[in-house]
Amino acid sequence: MGALDRAAAMERAARARSGWYARYLWVFAAAQAALVPMALLWHGPVAALAFTLAVTTLVAGLSLYAARQRIVRRGFGARHGVLIGLWAAVYSASLLFGLLVFVDSRTFAAVAASACALPLVVGAVLERRRAS
Repeated sequence: MGALDRAAAMERAARARSGWYARYLWVFAAAQAALVPMALLWHGPVAALAFTLAVTTLVAGLSLYAARQRIVRRGFGARHGVLIGLWAAVYSASLLFGLLVFVDSRTFAAVAASACALPLVVGAVLERRRAS
């Protein structure tokens, strides 16, 4: 029975420590509120530089945070790939429509930012539920 108790304790610890991915997704989702309107509404080389620095800082910070985590549950790679793939599809569609059809539309930028955050928020909620 000792081995089963240790296995159960290890599983509880893994679940308790795996909440980091939900936090990762919440930060990424929140960043969409600034990055998507920045990409759609700002123009010129200064805007491009500011956008590049903001995205680079976000990706570097999140990557460093993820790399320092010791617990990764089974199926993480597939789940992360699906979430980032969904985000990339919505982001690409938002940029395409925003730059070709809804040029300089603040309303579209706000809707696009929400749409880009949606897969990440859903992923964070599901991840929090799995960690409990």
